[in-house]
Amino acid sequence: MMLDRLEESAGNRAPSLAFLSRAGAEEAVARCPRVAALLPRLAEALAARGAGEADHRFDLAGLDELELTLIADVLGEGEVSAIVTLPDGLVVQIEEAVMAGLWRVRCVDADGRIVADSLDVAAIPEAVRGAALMLTQPNIWLEAPLDGLSTAAVLIAELRAHLETWRPGQPNRIVTISHLPVPQEDMTFLQDRLGTGPVQILSRGYARCRVVSTATRHVWSVQYLDPNGAVMLDTLEVGDVPAAAAATDEDIADSALRLAEIERTYFT
Repeated sequence: MMLDRLEESAGNRAPSLAFLSRAGAEEAVARCPRVAALLPRLAEALAARGAGEADHRFDLAGLDELELTLIADVLGEGEVSAIVTLPDGLVVQIEEAVMAGLWRVRCVDADGRIVADSLDVAAIPEAVRGAALMLTQPNIWLEAPLDGLSTAAVLIAELRAHLETWRPGQPNRIVTISHLPVPQEDMTFLQDRLGTGPVQILSRGYARCRVVSTATRHVWSVQYLDPNGAVMLDTLEVGDVPAAAAATDEDIADSALRLAEIERTYFT
């Protein structure tokens, strides 16, 4: 499963700047003037995004292997990774840098070939939000639950109310499932009605968290995990991409300062 792949990669986080600390790094930097020129532009975009301005994308097409290795080393691997499944076998692989709000976004075809490669400056890459909007249904299948599924009926009624009243820009509405005694039959019915969407996210921040889009537009499954991977808190969120997966403006502004310091230390 896609989430299993995200879990496996979480145990193999690459430290940032490992390549630059090795012998010969100075020569490698000298051979990569396009990377040196890119870093201040990234820092500027992060500073602007942290101040509330628009997202920005930097296309990495045309860079050679050494340049991409150098970029990967500067970026490191941060707390959030995601997989977005698109039609026709395309998969978007997303990895946050150690600088929050800076994302490596690669689109891979069914044969494993990278067909697009970019760095996105955003709270969350547009590939996540776009897929969650375009590849889901606007309405939950809300036929009445079978007799005896009273908890499912309550949860569906609450979700319907939130879906009818939530508007973009408002805080997400949270339905906490783990606070209720939900029989397995009711949970199965609810999961079947919501379906599984195209976005799967793993966040390894202060609280480890799985975020999965459902097939119902604006409905997300958000599960907080203990160190052993057991679910501590199980919720559904109605609204935009859950905050557990997104970078804040404050963190993005801090990332601009951090990347500018790396550029000054290693590239000037």
